[in-house]
Amino acid sequence: MLTINDINFKGKRVLLRVDFNVPLKDGKIADDTRIRASLETIKYILDNDGRLVIISHLGRPGGKIVPEMSLTPVAPHLSTLISQNVNFIPDCIGPDVENAISTLKDGDVILLENLRFYEEEKKNDMEFAIKLADSADVYINDAFATSHRMHASTVGVTNYIKTKAAGFLLMKEIDWLGQVCKSPSHPYIVVLGGAKVSTKIAVIDNLLPKCDKLLICGGMTFTFLKSLGKEVGNSIVEEDKLNIARDILQKSGGKLVLPTDFIVAKAIAEDVDVRIVENIPEDWMGLDIGPTTLETFKKEIGNAKTILWNGPPGVFEVNKLSNGTKELACAMKNAKENGAVVVAGGGETASAINKFNLKQGFTHISTGGGASLEFLSGKKLPGIAALEQGRLKT
Repeated sequence: MLTINDINFKGKRVLLRVDFNVPLKDGKIADDTRIRASLETIKYILDNDGRLVIISHLGRPGGKIVPEMSLTPVAPHLSTLISQNVNFIPDCIGPDVENAISTLKDGDVILLENLRFYEEEKKNDMEFAIKLADSADVYINDAFATSHRMHASTVGVTNYIKTKAAGFLLMKEIDWLGQVCKSPSHPYIVVLGGAKVSTKIAVIDNLLPKCDKLLICGGMTFTFLKSLGKEVGNSIVEEDKLNIARDILQKSGGKLVLPTDFIVAKAIAEDVDVRIVENIPEDWMGLDIGPTTLETFKKEIGNAKTILWNGPPGVFEVNKLSNGTKELACAMKNAKENGAVVVAGGGETASAINKFNLKQGFTHISTGGGASLEFLSGKKLPGIAALEQGRLKT
């Protein structure tokens, strides 16, 4: 697979797939993390005299033009971030796009409209892919978060652009997630949270043989506990996954560690009454790990040389239910300062890290979401595999 460092961009028309799927509020960007994540790639291409055409999706418009999901607000914001004008083109294929690309000079940049305004994007339609690729000399994928999707802009276009390579963000994701999957230093601790066991089964299957301890937390805890016959009150449970949870515990060889106490409440709200319990009463929900569990988890983290974290242990958005998430993040920061490789993944995990201003406490924070989970489960992502295929389809 070629990387961005292998390409001579001077005078080349560069089609750059990024993930600008940013949250919007009142027509403005509420969080520009994903835009900033690709700035290194964008600046490198422009500094090396590429003629840059940026493409992305935003939201799920279902193949229809939805004004509230337009990338229009991104162009002026990106202009500010790179101190250069970014011209927005209100389409992603067609004569207007072709004309705009034909007038680009070395070091110029344009942003095209939301790819998913066309249903052909998600269908990986070859005619649509040809139209995207038609005016490009080079294709760069820097959108790791969509690389698990077989879409026209991540897979189809690679059949029609001879020179294709990975951007800096994609390279970082592959390198760091690859390290915790294939060559971690030991002790290696995996911390998995989030609501559902079902989204993490493949990750557990892939990482359990490789790690020294797998610490379970978050809503998925209660499916495991109920599979053991424990009372979990009104806590979230996937009833159809109880047998799978039981099987995972039986084959874990003692590596899988469950919480032993909890912060519980009857509702999720800032003014809610909370208790610390070992056994969850009827009508109460487990919403964070308790102090005993926290100390157990912190000890494991403190001894680790490699840590992977995906999914918060509690409802960190509510202050009374955020202590477990904050303390685990702080423990990981301390571990990094002591030489550990600490990798975090998942949208909620990244949001928690940002909330507690602990970004510098992590070696790498994946922006991948579902792509991160598929990569960690050992799957080959179509968007990455497409970059590794060197032949041009005719």
